[in-house]
Amino acid sequence: MTTGPQNPEQPPEPERGQPAQPGQPAPAAQPGQPAQPPGGYQQPPSPGGYQPAPPPAGYQSAPPMRQEDEKLWAIGAHLGPLVLGFIAPLIVWLVFRERSVFLDRHGKEALNFQIAYLVYFIVAGISIFLLIGFVLLPIVGVAWLVFMILAAVQASQYRDYRYPWIFRVVS
Repeated sequence: MTTGPQNPEQPPEPERGQPAQPGQPAPAAQPGQPAQPPGGYQQPPSPGGYQPAPPPAGYQSAPPMRQEDEKLWAIGAHLGPLVLGFIAPLIVWLVFRERSVFLDRHGKEALNFQIAYLVYFIVAGISIFLLIGFVLLPIVGVAWLVFMILAAVQASQYRDYRYPWIFRVVS
């Protein structure tokens, strides 16, 4: 006659809601109930009662970027405005700022440059009524193109670039 479990290697499972005894494995989670950590330990509630939701199954943070990919996206942030205007550096900065410090810096710098030169183009366009805009507008346009090319070359060499004569709105 035996009084213990049929298999001596496995200890008896504790009842539902009872904490596991030290040295015993935690009970398996029942379907529809969250798993309980061993020893009956529960995380203390956050201030204000806010409990962050657990990440979805299979969720992983994005892997770090390769240097070649960083260079490619940084060049795209600087030369993309030729096609998309300030939207190109905005997208690069918003999408990659968490994954790469290099792209965070280049994306912000390119976005600040595009915002500043948008203002410069507007001022030069308005100054056409004063006839000085006919000279000012081509100068601003050439400077815009030259500085974007210089920044793209620096990004291709994996170096930082600071545009001259701009105000930095995004920091």
